[in-house]
Amino acid sequence: MLFQNLIKKIQYFFSMKFYIEVVVAVVLFIYAMTSGSMVDIIVSLLYFIILLEIVRAVIGFIREQRIKIRFLIDAFIILALREFIVNVVKINNENINGIDALFSNSTNFHILVFSGVLIFLFILRWLAHLTSPDKQCKNE
Repeated sequence: MLFQNLIKKIQYFFSMKFYIEVVVAVVLFIYAMTSGSMVDIIVSLLYFIILLEIVRAVIGFIREQRIKIRFLIDAFIILALREFIVNVVKINNENINGIDALFSNSTNFHILVFSGVLIFLFILRWLAHLTSPDKQCKNE
């Protein structure tokens, strides 16, 4: 009985194709830990996602003759996150002890600017979701 439940769980795991994501994530994690390049891999994966979003926007424009702005906003959010990660993890060696420290160092000021850009882009993404023609077509 216990063995049959285990077999069913394993079959379900492989039928959902989730194992591909798990295997890729584990391999990337092991490689990043052994090579010491965790941030570099994260930045490269973010670049890949940016390219995917831009290709989705272009393909959507070719197929439907309109641009879905949410794909472009998503790409800019990911780009801003990438810049934020690079500034915080790779470049910044200074401590932020107060609000005046953000304005005294250019790297800390960039972190402040990217934080503002991220907040703006998330608000823009939310507004794009609210005003999407696709959402209005589903409601009718």
